[in-house]
Amino acid sequence: MTRSSANWIRRLKLRKHPEGGYFRETYRAKERLAANSLPRRFSGPRSISTAIYFLLRSGEVSTFHRIQSDEIWHYYAGCALTLHVLNQAGQYQAIRLGPGSERGESFQAVIRAGCWFGATVCKPRSYTLAGCTVAPGFDFSDFELANRRQLLAKYPRHAEIIRRLTP
Repeated sequence: MTRSSANWIRRLKLRKHPEGGYFRETYRAKERLAANSLPRRFSGPRSISTAIYFLLRSGEVSTFHRIQSDEIWHYYAGCALTLHVLNQAGQYQAIRLGPGSERGESFQAVIRAGCWFGATVCKPRSYTLAGCTVAPGFDFSDFELANRRQLLAKYPRHAEIIRRLTP
């Protein structure tokens, strides 16, 4: 059975995400890691792990952002999605998340902590439903939206994708 993006948004009770797309947290570990047991980049204690549903429609983008934890993306439904990643050395990588291993797509992808990343849906008039698992768990104090001017100054050779994925 094919479902529309609106059906998934309603059925999964998704809401707008600040980076773009729609999300709902589905899991937050009750156990927490103490601040002194975490790397210095964390400002306080964190849940051991968190998970969300994330839906992105074609014509929309998940804007460049970064977090302080590794994030694992999981493909669930719809068409493939491209994760656009700028690592800390300034190298660009496009990772295709989707069901077509014969087309170079993967069911899972890892975004390393501190990398700038965003996403686009690969097919017009479609969507991608994915999940994201973060460990140590996601906290909005670890979330940073990219500043276009600063990214362009730091990574000028990636100007096209930076302009596409920053407001």
